[in-house]
Amino acid sequence: MTSTDTSRVKLGTSDLAVSQLSLGGNVFGWTADEEQSFAVLDAYAAAGGNFVDTADVYSSWAPGNSGGESETVIGNWLRSRGNREQIVVATKAGMAPGLDNLRRDTVRRAVEGSLRRLGVERIDLFYTHRDDLDTPVEEIVTALDELVREGKVRELAASNIGPERLAASLEFAAREGLARYVAVQPHYNLVSRDTYEGDLAEVVAAHGLSAVPYYALASGFLTGKYRPGAQVDSARAQGASRHLETARGPRVLAALDEVAAAHGAEVSSVALAWLAAQPTVAAPLASARTVEQLPALLAAASLRLTEAELKLLDGASA
Repeated sequence: MTSTDTSRVKLGTSDLAVSQLSLGGNVFGWTADEEQSFAVLDAYAAAGGNFVDTADVYSSWAPGNSGGESETVIGNWLRSRGNREQIVVATKAGMAPGLDNLRRDTVRRAVEGSLRRLGVERIDLFYTHRDDLDTPVEEIVTALDELVREGKVRELAASNIGPERLAASLEFAAREGLARYVAVQPHYNLVSRDTYEGDLAEVVAAHGLSAVPYYALASGFLTGKYRPGAQVDSARAQGASRHLETARGPRVLAALDEVAAAHGAEVSSVALAWLAAQPTVAAPLASARTVEQLPALLAAASLRLTEAELKLLDGASA
């Protein structure tokens, strides 16, 4: 695979330089076995990609799995390829069975498990996977700061957090001189804009953070393969197909088709390029189960949409 994603972007206020596409590891050890996962990771790295995302909960939902399978696959790959220093590894804690809160002791246990499975001495980017409203931000931020000071975590981030708690966390960290979040990972794409745009995006922008949106392709809907009457063999088919039941879904597909045709590009490349063009977004997050799915994702990094095309997509997705 030729290199298409060699450019790097800085993540928030950190010194982490990452690819403009973050490779999601949720499929590793689930719909992609270790051999398939290694092939995807090899192809991503060969194309210049360096930003791999996982979580301790992946993929506890699959029969026979207990969580940590994805981290184990990635750890085995890093070890076998000897490329640890070239890869920015992001993982998350707060949703795994038995570790589904953000209390200090829980977070510490979660990090130790992730370090062991990944086979690394330090996690480059560590996310709280979802906010824990039962734990004060002061306890969460202080616990995360300890991990940074101990060298177990390099930079901090938050996924699935509301604007008020994010602002409170950042303000507490600044006031006490503690390590602070540099990025957020929100649910954000062309057919799901409400959870990020507005208050949350404003807090992110005001504090100089970056966004790494998940479900960037809406569980596959924004690849364009889900159409009325089409049957798709995928573990995500039900979640993706529901967008056809809204007025917005088909409208967005039509706009994507138009822009994709103008560029001779894949629909998924255009959807990711739109996301990458949004304020505060550093690197959309997308996963590939096979090597064949990867080129369209990587192509988004070099696809520049015109103002008219961005406006067309904005209008279709409004």
